[in-house]
Amino acid sequence: MTFFWSSWITILSIMCWAAILGVLLMVLKYKPELEDDGTTGHAYDGIKEYDKPLPKWWLVIFFGSIVWAIAYWIFFPAIFPSKWDGLATVEVDGETVPWTSKNELYSELESNNKVFTDNFEKNILAKADASGATATLATLADMQATMRRSDNPPADLQTQIDQKVAELAPYVEKLSENPNALKVGSRLFLQNCAVCHGSNAKGALGYPNLTDNDWLYGGAPENILTTLHNGRVGGMAAWRDQIGEDGVRAVSEYVLSISGNQQGYDLDQTKVAQGEVIFNEPTNCVLCHGDDAKGMISTGAPNLTDDIWLYGGDRESIRETLRYGRAGVMPEWQTKLGNERIMLLAAYVYSLSDKPVNSAKAATATATTEAPAEATAN
Repeated sequence: MTFFWSSWITILSIMCWAAILGVLLMVLKYKPELEDDGTTGHAYDGIKEYDKPLPKWWLVIFFGSIVWAIAYWIFFPAIFPSKWDGLATVEVDGETVPWTSKNELYSELESNNKVFTDNFEKNILAKADASGATATLATLADMQATMRRSDNPPADLQTQIDQKVAELAPYVEKLSENPNALKVGSRLFLQNCAVCHGSNAKGALGYPNLTDNDWLYGGAPENILTTLHNGRVGGMAAWRDQIGEDGVRAVSEYVLSISGNQQGYDLDQTKVAQGEVIFNEPTNCVLCHGDDAKGMISTGAPNLTDDIWLYGGDRESIRETLRYGRAGVMPEWQTKLGNERIMLLAAYVYSLSDKPVNSAKAATATATTEAPAEATAN
């Protein structure tokens, strides 16, 4: 609120209270001449008027409201808010700050979040054998608080924060096997993520399917944590101006020829050959998608050799992508959900994904199951 409006409201309020108080005091001081019977001599329809004092309860409430108003002006920024912060304070982010509706909201959110985090540590982390995450979460919270408060944070602070986030990955894997953690994570997903990825997490055109094992930025717990904490901004450049319409058609034909959904198309082999040359020029497609066109997690470039397509893998959709480019944004959730909820959400998403079987684990499991059989046979 500007100084003019805050001043106008303050002055108007004071004038109203002064006028009402003045009228009341004037009435209380006025003593009319009374008749012998104690009336004022006025009669209306046979009803005589007495000069009785105002009820004490009414006066107490009235003067009490004035005292309350003055106290309110002193404790809260009601009188000249742009100049007077008031005496009332709240605790926000470990600091005592003047009361405002915004600061009160943040303080209450922190109090409610404290209840959640205490329950998270006692009833979820402990039961999932992931209590080791508590120390990492505390350090991470301190680093994030330093980042928020500092106008010029240390240059490597964000790197340190990212490293601490990655340290939570093993605990996310444990949470992904805990029913209570998954129950809370599913609620978080439905409340925050389902609007884009769908309630079944299978995505839609332009929104990734989270239940397969095809991940633009990686599907390991540390990758999912980083995505949720920091968000992602993906960009596919428009190529029509650089390679022309003929180049667009040639490259799309080549991409279609190496993709997993080429069946049913009669490919133009001449365009395929031309497209391959354009694709593999050092400053063109190969720069992000790689020599084998299988994409790169570091850049979020998709694998072009499978049959999973974010914006459609038919010939015309590929041409559309090459002509005009694509832009995708995954928002950050760190400031909205906090570290503990992100861990639960990451665990739920990780539990949904079709994780490839680790060969070493599979070999160990096989040896374990075969050993008793051999013992029995012997």
